[in-house]
Amino acid sequence: MINPKVGIIMGSDSDLPIMGAAAEILQKLEIPFETTIVSAHRTPDRLYDYSNKAIDRGIEVIIAGAGGAAHLPGMVASITTLPVIGVPIKTKSLGGVDSLYSIVQMPPGVPVAAVAINGGKNAGILAAQILSIKYPEISKRLRTYKDNLKDMVLEKAAKLEAIGHQKYLLEMEE
Repeated sequence: MINPKVGIIMGSDSDLPIMGAAAEILQKLEIPFETTIVSAHRTPDRLYDYSNKAIDRGIEVIIAGAGGAAHLPGMVASITTLPVIGVPIKTKSLGGVDSLYSIVQMPPGVPVAAVAINGGKNAGILAAQILSIKYPEISKRLRTYKDNLKDMVLEKAAKLEAIGHQKYLLEMEE
């Protein structure tokens, strides 16, 4: 991608289905991004290199997904001054709570923003919101996106009120 503003990194390709949701929303909002695999434990030199050079390459926000020990977001935040958004990935053993706790329990001076377990989409939206402070065109696209969400809810509410809950549920099952 040319001149990416957001870096999406993950500890393993098994995280791609979750982190892909961040990429999809950034694509929808026309925000250039890059995606790659950077393992905090298996490729520490790559982690350091990526984090240390991100600003020079034009990255303005990093989204880092990790499961289990979930060191990736915190380690990135310890190296760069860029905002880092951590996406805790659901794990088999503890359902992702372990990942969430690892990401949100950062020491003073090394903050990582965190979204919900498997919250790749919200990570992309949060990155867009951070960028919207600097880029009015992103702010406009984000406003349109959020207005569309509001319209969708209002349409559903009107339909539910018009046809009642039983018929609405039946239509949802179809």
